[in-house]
Amino acid sequence: MSSRTSRISQPVTIRRAVAQDAKRLTRLVRASGAYEGKYASAVEGYRVGPDYIETHRAFVAVAADEHGGRVLGFYSLVLTPPELDLLFVADEAQGRGIGRLLVAHMLSQASTAGLDRVKVISHLPAEGFYHRIGAVRTGTALANPPAVPWDRPEFEFRIPSQ
Repeated sequence: MSSRTSRISQPVTIRRAVAQDAKRLTRLVRASGAYEGKYASAVEGYRVGPDYIETHRAFVAVAADEHGGRVLGFYSLVLTPPELDLLFVADEAQGRGIGRLLVAHMLSQASTAGLDRVKVISHLPAEGFYHRIGAVRTGTALANPPAVPWDRPEFEFRIPSQ
């Protein structure tokens, strides 16, 4: 577990997700403003279940507050094949460094696992974010209707050897 202070007013802790986080993570995905309108079908009915959390390396960014910790965002790293499967930041926490903090944590986890690269299939509105934080564009993931009826940019994080 690591604790850091970001550009938000309270300390942020990144911890391993647990099965009890499943409902909160599902709500965070479904409520994402980045998936409104024409993108809604991609998260409609989406569920982050306890089985998913137990199977993957899922981590949450939590802000300490009077409610015992508010989930600001989360990510999921799949090791085989290496891929950043999910990365979401709560709408109210965007622009405050939470996404960058989660990606840095993910890259550390990937390095520890011996990975030399991690693939990302990006949501179109997140393309600029991945570019800004050092991901390299490697291609395009073709549409997969009906859930994802649009092509998406594909990126890769290259992880230096230790």
